[in-house]
Amino acid sequence: MDSKKADKGCPRGKLCCHNWLADIPGGKAQNDLVEVQFKNTRKGFYRNSTHIPLEIGDWVAVEASPGHDIGQVTLTGELVKLQMARARVKPDAEIKRIFRKAKPADMEKFAEAKARENDTMIRSRKIASSLQLNMKIGDVEYQGDGNKAIFYYIADERVDFRQLIKVLAETFKVRIEMKQIGARQEAGRIGGIGPCGRPLCCASWMTSFVSVATSAARYQDISLNPQKLAGQCAKLKCCLNFEVDAYVESVKKLPDKTIRLETTDNTYYHFKTDIFKRTLTYSTDKSVAANLVTIDAERAFEVIEMNKAGEKPLKLERDGDRKPVGKKEFTDLVGQDSISRFDKKKKKKKPAPKGGTEGSSTPKQAQPQQGTKQAQAQGQKPGQQGQKQSQTQPSQKPSQQPGQKPSQQPGQKQGQPQQGQNQPKKKKKRPQGQNQGQNPGQNQGQSQGQKSNTGAPGGQNPSSPKPQNNENKQG
Repeated sequence: MDSKKADKGCPRGKLCCHNWLADIPGGKAQNDLVEVQFKNTRKGFYRNSTHIPLEIGDWVAVEASPGHDIGQVTLTGELVKLQMARARVKPDAEIKRIFRKAKPADMEKFAEAKARENDTMIRSRKIASSLQLNMKIGDVEYQGDGNKAIFYYIADERVDFRQLIKVLAETFKVRIEMKQIGARQEAGRIGGIGPCGRPLCCASWMTSFVSVATSAARYQDISLNPQKLAGQCAKLKCCLNFEVDAYVESVKKLPDKTIRLETTDNTYYHFKTDIFKRTLTYSTDKSVAANLVTIDAERAFEVIEMNKAGEKPLKLERDGDRKPVGKKEFTDLVGQDSISRFDKKKKKKKPAPKGGTEGSSTPKQAQPQQGTKQAQAQGQKPGQQGQKQSQTQPSQKPSQQPGQKPSQQPGQKQGQPQQGQNQPKKKKKRPQGQNQGQNPGQNQGQSQGQKSNTGAPGGQNPSSPKPQNNENKQG
């Protein structure tokens, strides 16, 4: 079947009914009853008294009160009687007739009436709100000839709309009919996506809406959470009724939940049931899950028969049914890597020298430290190494900073000026911070060497020979 025939054979997917009796020869496939569909889910059954050759998808003009209406044929033949019985149409009810196939003039008039529906709905909502009526007008449908309009509304309470009908008739100059619809019909008219990710059933294929009770959720062991059980229409989901019959039939083949199972050591109460696996879980406490034991339905029936005969089994399970449960080892899904493997490690900053001025540290700071390490390796104390260094090496001159005058020499007395210089008026102090920034081993060796040299003037060792300086003698 090509696409054109498919579209003609099924005008609307949600209300399409396959005529599986169409190819049966004889009088069983011939009937003068026709099913015609109009806007939304409204359908009607008409009699083809003039025996017009009709096919599914043809537009026809049918009898209405007053005037005529335009609809589309959805079903013909013997199957229409079954549809009438499903729609609870009485056999002795008056059935209207089909006038003719729709002409181009009828279709033009029908298109004009259909174009006014949206504007009429908006204006009618404003009129209803001005009359302070607790109702919502959801849709408007014009008859094929434009002489009648059907207003579909939703209301939680009973509404007195007599005054509304008078105002609408004076405004639009047509015959008014009010029809109340439910929340499910409104959701099906608007459409949407359900929580399952598919289009709503009421908007895709459902035509008749059956009431849904909370017992359907209890049979299927679904938690009674109203937020999960309610659909977009704020009513219970229609899909709760789809599988409830299968659950009811399966529960009948399982033991009753109120039966207790007796063993030699405990009494077990029903806790939960897995209908698909046909297993039941029992607990030693009636209200709390304690010492849970899961058995199949056949074992439960065996224990019930044993209890009726006055016997009690040693265990609720069969011998060999219990499987040893091993401890699951911990597995790192990341690959046993640390979580902080991508974190950047902060570099430790070198501590700045405490005290002293810039430029006071000498470049030869590593030499005394090496001397202390050598002294410790040879079993000598750092102080002794400092004494040897002071005996062998002459005292170093302090580092001269820019803008400062040279300091005194070691052999020069405190009050004597150097040769070629004027005598200062005030005594100059030795620059501070000279020994700062050195290692503790060096400071310790120098401090011990200084303690041994405190008795000698000018900071010289008394055991060392005094240097002869003719210039100082002359001074």
